[in-house]
Amino acid sequence: MRSRLRRDDMSYEKRADYSKTYLLPPSLEDWVGADHPARFVREVVDVLDLRGLGFKQRKSEDGRPNYAADLLLKVWLYGYLMRIRSSRALERAVRDSVGLKWLTGMHEPDHNTLWRFFSENKRALRNVFKQVVRVAAKAELIGVVLHAVDGTKMTGASSRRTAWHKADLEKVLKRLDESIEQMMRGVAEAETSESGEYRIPEELAEKEHLRKKIKQALVEIEEAGEKDLHPHEKEARMMNCFGKGVRKEFGYNAQAVVDAHSGLVVAQEVVNEADDHGLLVPMIEKTEENLGQAAEETVADEGYRSAAELRLAEDREYSVIVALGRQGEDVKGVGEYHPSKFRYDGKKDQCICPRAEVLEFERETTSGKDKLPVRVYRCRSYKQCSSRWQCSQAKNGRKIELSVYHESLVRQRLKQRNKEKQAALKRRQVIVEPLFAHIKHAMGFRRLTYRGLESVRTQWSLLCTTVNLSKLYKHWLSGNLSLAGAEMNGNLSFTSVAMSGTLSLAGAGKG
Repeated sequence: MRSRLRRDDMSYEKRADYSKTYLLPPSLEDWVGADHPARFVREVVDVLDLRGLGFKQRKSEDGRPNYAADLLLKVWLYGYLMRIRSSRALERAVRDSVGLKWLTGMHEPDHNTLWRFFSENKRALRNVFKQVVRVAAKAELIGVVLHAVDGTKMTGASSRRTAWHKADLEKVLKRLDESIEQMMRGVAEAETSESGEYRIPEELAEKEHLRKKIKQALVEIEEAGEKDLHPHEKEARMMNCFGKGVRKEFGYNAQAVVDAHSGLVVAQEVVNEADDHGLLVPMIEKTEENLGQAAEETVADEGYRSAAELRLAEDREYSVIVALGRQGEDVKGVGEYHPSKFRYDGKKDQCICPRAEVLEFERETTSGKDKLPVRVYRCRSYKQCSSRWQCSQAKNGRKIELSVYHESLVRQRLKQRNKEKQAALKRRQVIVEPLFAHIKHAMGFRRLTYRGLESVRTQWSLLCTTVNLSKLYKHWLSGNLSLAGAEMNGNLSFTSVAMSGTLSLAGAGKG
């Protein structure tokens, strides 16, 4: 009775029937639903002018025909959407993934083909990011009221364990010199005490060879102006990739500008400078290049604080709000006598302290790693001042250094007294930082997998493109974004308000 119940129960279980055959086999088209992301990727790529973006068109008169650029681009974009980011993993996926089988029309490019496509079209792949941004802008999905810029450190593919470290190499070189000197003394003694020819030990020759390699490595480190250098990735730099207080690793500084209205990335770049100093205006320029105009306001954190950059932004007519740090106090707690409390009188070329004492011009010098010119003003009445030690601990009195861009810094301080500007600056964190959290946590991307600045820039561009596509996909699903039959041109129009109604790109020209 029990065995009969078991057989009856099995009749209600679904199992694969491997002997079943079909008179009319199922269509692959039916396996990919109307809302499948593969269909969205196909529509996006079909909108792009790949030749205009710079993709190489491979031609082969003999042998098998080459894979088309649009097919391989679809594989890479869909792979990144699905968190498949290596050429070998993509090779496996085109055999197993229904979405990729549909996109490739059952073709199966191997990893060499996929890697060659990436390697030969790095600049064109970066141009895809720009074109996708323009697609979103044409559909009025991007606002130009408020943008936020920030950077994140990405760990490079090369390990610090296999790198050259100046301090370590100098120690090894010193020990080698001592060892070689000792062995040379042994050779000299052997030559005087023994008759016949005396051969130099092989160990000495190996150490000499090693010393030459170390000296060459030290020369390259010196030429690069660094203390650490990786022989296989000389463009990477040691930086805090996991936050302050954690051991530094070789990496790059990935930059992004994000639109407050849509959350879309409107500009991106990768540099190998460890800090964000001097990157504010270049990132706004990239935004203007991509969108045709900069935002009404661009906000940035304290890492972008630079009087020179503020002046340059004013010259370019970019409106910016940059966090200036702790105003009215400094790390030593002088509070009332913070440099921001000193007033500059341009007509008399003097600085006036909070007690109305005059600091006279003393000399000109340079300051910072950029060697920017500064003018030094020093208090002459400090001996009689009752607040001398609260103002400065210097024996020769308080001094103030003003850069040639000082007035731009003053204007920025005055600008930030506006409550609306303060509120915009506070929004910076919730606008741009979620992007880095999404890439590192939701997408699981914590370490770059390519070496060299150009390859890293391409990979970061693909990541930012993927973030944008994932957001545009939602609009496509809801019917608010139509790509069918659309073509891009360079004429972009923008709106600073939320979109309404169904948005379509149909009817645009190609460019």
